[in-house]
Amino acid sequence: MKIDHPIAVLFDFDGVIMDTESQYTLFWDEKGKKHHPEIPNFGHHIKGQTLTQLYEQYFLQPEGLQDQITQELNEFETKMDFPFIPGVVDFMKELREKGVKMVIVTSSNDKKMANAYRAHPELKDMVDGILTADCFTRSKPHPECFLKGADMFQVPIENCIVFEDSFHGLEAGNRAGMKVIGLATTNPASAIMDRADLVIDDFVGFTYEKMIAVWGNLIEKD
Repeated sequence: MKIDHPIAVLFDFDGVIMDTESQYTLFWDEKGKKHHPEIPNFGHHIKGQTLTQLYEQYFLQPEGLQDQITQELNEFETKMDFPFIPGVVDFMKELREKGVKMVIVTSSNDKKMANAYRAHPELKDMVDGILTADCFTRSKPHPECFLKGADMFQVPIENCIVFEDSFHGLEAGNRAGMKVIGLATTNPASAIMDRADLVIDDFVGFTYEKMIAVWGNLIEKD
């Protein structure tokens, strides 16, 4: 199948490029148990939201709580592991060889991403751009972040494809009018298959040809 270029691929970061979601779940579960025991599985509940959004919705009071959580989160992130999702490095190399534009679109802020760059100095060179939470006025599930990603390269919406793992991120990709491939790294495939054009476990064995097949519905959903 042939797709007219240019093509843009928009990657979420945590749970799509980096296998970090389980670490964040543990951190936010702890905060949820302490400050919001009425919300079970708090770490899972807030997936895809920016830190600002979390503070506005869940941690307005008492005074000083946000500063305390920020300090704890910053310390936590300096000690985090940043392992790549299996197969993603090879997949991104293939996209580069095919001339596909790539951008990371993440709800993480610049400070957190600086920790990822220290762990993987090559990360910035693997893509054509990185958009963080500091670049947006509205968070996922609003489509603003992905629309900005497409606008970076002047790529038509119909030539854009989003890789996401969270419910909010998948919704944002759909609301942007883009093709969406879900990663079953945070939620089971059965929970996200109706929110994506295709669901994959990771990028092992996944190729450019399999990706562009979603435009022709040539791959069946698992």
